Amino acid sequence: MDYYMGGMMIVAACIFVLLIGAFRRKNEWIINFVLRTVSGTVAIFFINGFLVSKGIGIAIGINPLTILTSGILGFPGLIMLYGINLYKIL
Repeated sequence: MDYYMGGMMIVAACIFVLLIGAFRRKNEWIINFVLRTVSGTVAIFFINGFLVSKGIGIAIGINPLTILTSGILGFPGLIMLYGINLYKIL
């Protein structure tokens, strides 16, 4: 019974350490997602303003889909959104 209890304590300690690592990584991922979402939304706002001031009619609407795209894909997602919009105009 002693070896069994010692083995269970070692397994429990390993699982505990893995859970701590998973929660730390998840927290970092959530913070990264929020920062990309906010910066992407701000970038869409300013890029749209710049394009309108230059007379270019490519504007991306700020809605949940574009916010989610910029949050998941980051800056390449913004370029993709503007590329899709440019393709629709052609």
